Amino acid sequence: MTTISQPAEFTLQRKHTADRSNAVRWITSHSIRYWPIILMIFIGGLGNAALAAVVPVLVGDVFNQMLKPDPDTSILIPLALVLGGSQIVRGVLQLGRNFGAELMAQKIERDIRDELYVSLLGKSMTFHNLQPVGDTMARATNDVREVNFMFSPGINLVVGSFMFLVMPFFFAPQYHISLLLAPTLFTISYFIALWHYLRALSPITDEVRATFGEMNTHLSEALDGVEIMKGAAQEGAEIERFVTNARRVRDAFVRQGDLEARFLPNLLLGITYAIGLVHALLLFRDGLLNTGGVVAYFGLLRMLDFPTFASTFAYTQISLGLSGARRILELINQETNLDQNAAGYTGVMRGEIEFRNMSFEYNNGESVLENVSFKVKPGQTVAIVGQTGAGKTSLVKLINRTYDVTGGQVLVDGIDVREWNLASLRSQISMIEQDIFLFSRSISENIAFGKPGAGQREVEAAAAAAQAHEFIQSFDEGYQTVIGERGVTLSGGQRQRLALSRAFLTDPHILILDDSTSAIDSATEDKIQRAVANAARGRTTFLITHRLSQIRWADLIVVLRKGRIAAIGTHEGLMKTSEAYARIFRE
Repeated sequence: MTTISQPAEFTLQRKHTADRSNAVRWITSHSIRYWPIILMIFIGGLGNAALAAVVPVLVGDVFNQMLKPDPDTSILIPLALVLGGSQIVRGVLQLGRNFGAELMAQKIERDIRDELYVSLLGKSMTFHNLQPVGDTMARATNDVREVNFMFSPGINLVVGSFMFLVMPFFFAPQYHISLLLAPTLFTISYFIALWHYLRALSPITDEVRATFGEMNTHLSEALDGVEIMKGAAQEGAEIERFVTNARRVRDAFVRQGDLEARFLPNLLLGITYAIGLVHALLLFRDGLLNTGGVVAYFGLLRMLDFPTFASTFAYTQISLGLSGARRILELINQETNLDQNAAGYTGVMRGEIEFRNMSFEYNNGESVLENVSFKVKPGQTVAIVGQTGAGKTSLVKLINRTYDVTGGQVLVDGIDVREWNLASLRSQISMIEQDIFLFSRSISENIAFGKPGAGQREVEAAAAAAQAHEFIQSFDEGYQTVIGERGVTLSGGQRQRLALSRAFLTDPHILILDDSTSAIDSATEDKIQRAVANAARGRTTFLITHRLSQIRWADLIVVLRKGRIAAIGTHEGLMKTSEAYARIFRE
């Protein structure tokens, strides 16, 4: 099996590798593992159809017996018993087919969700910054569910209906070989019409899934920004935007329904009934077919009813599933510009960092940093200062490879960060940003997120070091208090102290504080300052802040201006020699 591998930040070893070259091969490579279930579906479908064909055949035999001048009624009871028994077996086979299809659908859905989730976690921040969350959620939920429906009822009905379609070819010739004419004409015209139908259906189902993703993206953004929306009194405008998106989804579904309503095989089926019945009656008139044969043959033609009516629903579901699969695979196959470098360096950090003629720009070509060079000794505290947009946050995110440099090098302990094992590199670096993310879990779980095995004493010690223990204890459930999504039930200062607690618990060799104390009130600032000073002791620390009280005690201060180093030195020296540095504090 050909496997299309994609670079990823983190790739977990999977027991099964899927062929990602296109949606059909991808789905097939997932399905083939469950070949016993596939076999059960086909056996169930074949048996169900064959025993369904037994009904008109036996009914035809009963007609022939009843129309005899001296009917032998003794064989009617055995025929009835055979008919009843065959339908009991048919029911069991149909149950097996339906159960197998549903079981396979659930397994495929589970596997695809697993593959997609692992893939999303392995993508770089560049990918996640550009990919709308709402669209990702639509693909991870609804599109995956459509793949499930593609198997059950989609493929399940297709397999079952195909078996019904071929049964007249096996049973009709026993009455007269020419009776193959009507089912043959129907089958040929059916597949031609089906081919045109699927060609027209595919772009419509693609549009259905795409418009749904766009609607979901807007909904996600509106809910994430609901505070801003309400603050600006823009509820009406947002509702109008959502209605517009919802109308596009509706229109796509209406086009799908219109195409389904004009499904040509429905007309072909009626014509086939007419041709087949006329043909059978002509044979009856010529003495080539008896009454039972006419009844049985028309009963066999009635089996074409199932594939015709099932097709409008089943093939639409398959088309929607393939559209969903293409959207999922598009997400999985999007390359990231980072790789985990599993065979890279995994040593213990000393904390020496060097930026060597380093430049960085985003994918759109926007230059952020140019020719940045400086060196930090292990254990030093470095303050990065500059006006908004100077590139401060981008600079520190190059250390843990949230982004990769586009020119030059970033070295940790003399080793290019790209030569480090990514997991080893990041596990020894802790970054706290201004926009703190907390999970909808207990406070204890949030603090221990980076060290899941931490005991309660360790958690409380870390919280105390970050000046968080006191306010945590004020809650009724203490450390077991479950906070809202993103920590909305906490103040800004409380969220940031929890983030500090998380960093203290992981005991990183490099600590990066990106304006992480901006929301802390002045009464708490002294305590936090002491906590940060304690945390910085013995480890390399980067501070991005505008607080003069924090900048003063930095061993090295780097002033950035428009992506370049404007000045570098200590506070006292820069106040005397750097107009750019002095201007920051005057402003």
